[in-house]
Amino acid sequence: MTTAPCIETTRLTLRGHEMADFQPLYDLFATDRAQFMGGPVAAKEMWYWIAAEVGSWVLKGIGSWGITRTDDNAFMGQVGINAPHHFPEPELGWTLLEPFEGHGYAREAATAALHWWWDQNRSDTLVSYIHPDNTRSIALAERLGAVHDAAALLPAGETADETLVYRHRRGA
Repeated sequence: MTTAPCIETTRLTLRGHEMADFQPLYDLFATDRAQFMGGPVAAKEMWYWIAAEVGSWVLKGIGSWGITRTDDNAFMGQVGINAPHHFPEPELGWTLLEPFEGHGYAREAATAALHWWWDQNRSDTLVSYIHPDNTRSIALAERLGAVHDAAALLPAGETADETLVYRHRRGA
């Protein structure tokens, strides 16, 4: 059985999701703040979502990590590399709970996930699917070295009006 590997950075621990992660993630995804991430969503849908990301580790060897701060173990959000059936290729995604935004945590967690991906020699590229109005995620993708790839395939059922593809390349 494959589970999420634990990754440690200077300030963060990326670890497999725990049951305690559900409520803070649901509290986020139940609000309009989740508008660029497929939300707001009901508790039942959020349960299936998290369960799929945890189960993805077993099925595909990739999935999402819960992000905690090393000094106090505070749960901060999640970062993941996921490839559900409707995605044409694996995607790096991230979300932080509001109190933890603006401190570089998302960049640190996403960088750790990217390095894990490259170290696994999975492929030389990875994408992030981002809503065109999600300027903060676009800015982070660009700080990570990703560039807009207008020729990339979109997830099934999505259009260029609702999804931009940012491509991360090894060594960028």
